[in-house]
Amino acid sequence: MSASAVLPVALPAVLTQAQAQSVSDALVKTLLANLAQGGQAVVDASALTQFDSSALAVVLACRRAVLAQGGQLQVQGLPERAQALARVYGVTDLLN
Repeated sequence: MSASAVLPVALPAVLTQAQAQSVSDALVKTLLANLAQGGQAVVDASALTQFDSSALAVVLACRRAVLAQGGQLQVQGLPERAQALARVYGVTDLLN
């Protein structure tokens, strides 16, 4: 994989507290594998339709894991409602 390879990792349509841990574990594993192969860490959130603040926690966990490996996380397609939640929690800058 080239250094410019972008393989977005998609969030599921439903991401609430019930799914958060398993989704987080899977996303982190995939994102770190992408980085290890010279790719970029990109999360595609456009599929999110049913979610709570756990979705933000999952994305932030991914960000922490990627940063710890010297990478940067890019978040694409975050729905407006999730962006509003991020503003309420004061984490908007961490998702850009």
